[in-house]
Amino acid sequence: MKSESVQSTMLGEVEVIRITEWQQPFAPARSLVPESAAEVWKDNEEWLAPDHWDPDSDRAVVALQTWVLRSGGRTVLIDTGVGNGRERPGSPQFHHWQGDFLGLMARAGVRPQDVDVVVNTHVHGDHVGWNTMDVDGEWVPTFPRAQYLIPAADDFHFGPDNAYGNGLREDDRLIYEDSIAPVHRAGQVVLWDGSHRIDQHLTLESAPGHTPGSSVLRLASGSDRAVFVGDLLHSPVQILHPSCNSCFCLNPEEAVTSRRRILERAAAERELVVPAHFGGAGAVEVRRERGGFALERWASYGRE
Repeated sequence: MKSESVQSTMLGEVEVIRITEWQQPFAPARSLVPESAAEVWKDNEEWLAPDHWDPDSDRAVVALQTWVLRSGGRTVLIDTGVGNGRERPGSPQFHHWQGDFLGLMARAGVRPQDVDVVVNTHVHGDHVGWNTMDVDGEWVPTFPRAQYLIPAADDFHFGPDNAYGNGLREDDRLIYEDSIAPVHRAGQVVLWDGSHRIDQHLTLESAPGHTPGSSVLRLASGSDRAVFVGDLLHSPVQILHPSCNSCFCLNPEEAVTSRRRILERAAAERELVVPAHFGGAGAVEVRRERGGFALERWASYGRE
């Protein structure tokens, strides 16, 4: 398993660059996906290990990553990781995290001033962290020219209007204050609901359940199709058993509905499914099988 990498491929006219900051065993498998049976992991060990599951520790393997899309002459980021130097007392793995995100972006040929659009699929700390950076003790937008697209429902839920996620976690207030509010103050936020077209190839759609505003980004260019699903999926076992939620889903019933809907369409339209946290190839085609879904083909990349 690699901790850091930069990979790329072409989907139609869109270049897709995968930035992986970190890939490691993260949490006990059935703590991350509580409704999954032990047999599901064991019976699929041949392909789950080592990129998605560590059998020795029985821990799910996840990746911390960002996707960069070069589309229509613009540079679009999908999610921005944890960010450095954050107060995250409720997330020990990411408390005072120090990573090389900007260095990896530079390896991919992307400077902060090159970014035109930042997509936050939802407002969780590992998806919005590099929205901002610390400059002389003040959080300021990392991408000074970018428009930040944030789901309106998440901005409300995790913001002060809904008392920072109903006050359930101190981290939610900290995340909003250091990673969302500064971008609002800079006038760079666009809130959206339902759907939002970025360009001729890229469209955002609501897929609530994991959070109130959880979203997916659809890519359609030429004959190629992909859907970047954020945290709709944390593990491939959720493809096999889409009724299984992660422990982080705020509305489990709604999350299952969204997951089934997105997977049904992906199977029907041969969309490449690109979750935020899959290790290994990081993306997969799916097919219908016995009332559920199965993995058809993993993604491949042209260079690293």
